[in-house]
Amino acid sequence: MIENNEITILPKPYNDECTPYNVYNFDYETKKKVRECSDRNVNKVFKVIVVGDVSVGKTCIVNRFCHRLFDGNYKATIGVDFEVESFNILGLPVTLHIWDTAGQEKFKCIAQSYYRGAHAIIVAFDFSSLVTLSNCELWLKEALDSNLDQKTLVFLVGNKLDLLSPAAFKNMEEIAMSTAKNLSMEYWPVCAKTGFNVHLLFTRMAGLLFDAHFAKEDKLLDETLRIGNNLQSNRKKSTKKKKHACVCNH
Repeated sequence: MIENNEITILPKPYNDECTPYNVYNFDYETKKKVRECSDRNVNKVFKVIVVGDVSVGKTCIVNRFCHRLFDGNYKATIGVDFEVESFNILGLPVTLHIWDTAGQEKFKCIAQSYYRGAHAIIVAFDFSSLVTLSNCELWLKEALDSNLDQKTLVFLVGNKLDLLSPAAFKNMEEIAMSTAKNLSMEYWPVCAKTGFNVHLLFTRMAGLLFDAHFAKEDKLLDETLRIGNNLQSNRKKSTKKKKHACVCNH
C-alpha cells in the first residue's frame, strides 16, 4: 500500500521479466528488525543519481515526483540539481537525496564528481530518440565506475512515451527491455508530463533500498561474527600450542 509516501507493501516491478531484483515484498528479517527497532526516529538516507543524455527529461521526472508538476519549457541543468523526498516505510522515516545531473558534455566533469556514494542510479532515455537509449550503457558504466565499493541498484527509465504511437512505443519498449536485461537493470517506462509510473518508480526504489539496507546489516553482522569466531579460534589454537611447548620443555 502507498499513500502520501507511506509504504507498507513493497511495490512490484513494472515487468517481472525485466528486473534483476526479484523482490516482491519486504523480507521477513526486515520486518522483524523494524518491529524491534528501539529508535524509530532515526532517518535512513539514500542517495539517488539521475543520469542520461541531454533533454531526455531527467529534471522533469524529478520535478514530477518531488513537486507533482510538469514544466514543458526546456532548461538545461547546469552541473547538478538537488531534491529531497521523504517516505515512511513500515513506520520508519526514510529520505531520498536525488541528484539530477547535467547531460551536456561541458558539464559532465562537474556532474561526475557527485556520482560517488550512490545507492541507486537512474539512467534515463527518451522514447522518441533511439540514440539516447543506445547511450545508456555508457552512462551506466561511468556512474558505476564511481561506485565500485558498494552494490548499487540500477534502473533504466524511458521518458516521453506520450510522444509515440502505440506501435512505435511497442517497438521501442522491446529494444529498451532487451537493453535492461543485458545490463542487469530494472526497466520502467514513465511519462513526466502525465505522471504515469513516476511515483511508482521512486516508491519501488525506496522500498528496495530500505530492504537492502537491513539485508546489508545482516551481512555485516555475519561478517563481524565470522571474523570474531576466527580470532577466538586462533587464540585457542595459540594457547594450546603454548601449553604444549611448556610440557615439552619439562
